[in-house]
Amino acid sequence: MLKELCQLNGTSGDEKAVRDYIISQIKPHCEYKMDNLGSIIAFKKGAGRPKKRVMLCAHMDEVGFIIRDIDENGYLSFDAVGGIDSKVIAGRNVTVNGINGVIGLKPVHLLSDEEKGKSPSIKSMKIDIGAKSREDAQKFIHPGDYAYFSSDYYEFGDGFIKSKALDDRIGCMLLIELMKSDLKYDTYFCFNVQEEVGLRGAACTSYQVQADVSVILEATTAADLCGVSGGDRVCVLGNGSVISFMDGRTVYDRELYNLAVKTAKENNIPVQTKTAIAGGNDAGAVQTSGKGSKVLAVSLACRYIHSAASVVKKSDIDDTRKLLNLLLPKLYD
Repeated sequence: MLKELCQLNGTSGDEKAVRDYIISQIKPHCEYKMDNLGSIIAFKKGAGRPKKRVMLCAHMDEVGFIIRDIDENGYLSFDAVGGIDSKVIAGRNVTVNGINGVIGLKPVHLLSDEEKGKSPSIKSMKIDIGAKSREDAQKFIHPGDYAYFSSDYYEFGDGFIKSKALDDRIGCMLLIELMKSDLKYDTYFCFNVQEEVGLRGAACTSYQVQADVSVILEATTAADLCGVSGGDRVCVLGNGSVISFMDGRTVYDRELYNLAVKTAKENNIPVQTKTAIAGGNDAGAVQTSGKGSKVLAVSLACRYIHSAASVVKKSDIDDTRKLLNLLLPKLYD
């Protein structure tokens, strides 16, 4: 399921293919609706009615690109949709409306000494689809169309997975799995749009659900690379689920944080904290929507996030499944 989800294209505002796939998976197991922004709000009945309303969230969108202009030579000017470091995109293969292309920039041989010392900007790059002219390119592509990393999904090394869009198709997969299982209590599930451009979908879905407790399933930045040590590593692949106490958008509920860590340790499930106060996820919108909600983030450590070659470890996915199955029944009282 993860491979199928990651290979779908669905950046912010263009999540239809991902949404259709998710609906095909959850339709037999719940009641659901789509809100005006395009997010899915689903309700699954459990064995009983809970004291507290619990919501689990993941976001459907991925980072990508949007075409803003086509020059006279048929090259496409573009901008990023979501937070993408320009250093990870030069020379990458992309697709635009199913047409293959490559992100090109000025050759190194022609750079001035000043240019060689700087990272290239997105505005200095073009997408080359092999068009002969603006008119040739306009037969297939127009400003406002989306472009996506063209990236294979594969497993390598000792249980590692490489793909685009692991942020946050991992969270979507885990939600779908929970919805197919037998739940102890009635539960809400939200698959949100437009997280990568400001948590917009979550602001709408959480306002409609008005949950007392919300769990956000995510992928988060790992910097466990050669030459990086201590807290600068943020989180480490293979060390289990990442439980955040604070990030750039959210101060997480202390009781929920302690409960998650305690549940993991009591059951010998690897767990780690995020050792950087940075980034953010849908919890930032959920926490302050409507009457407010207590929030907890359970994330997967992800190297090279927001790139064509994000990497996670399979054991972390398995440990997160175990943790969620044990933690979820404790959240309803």
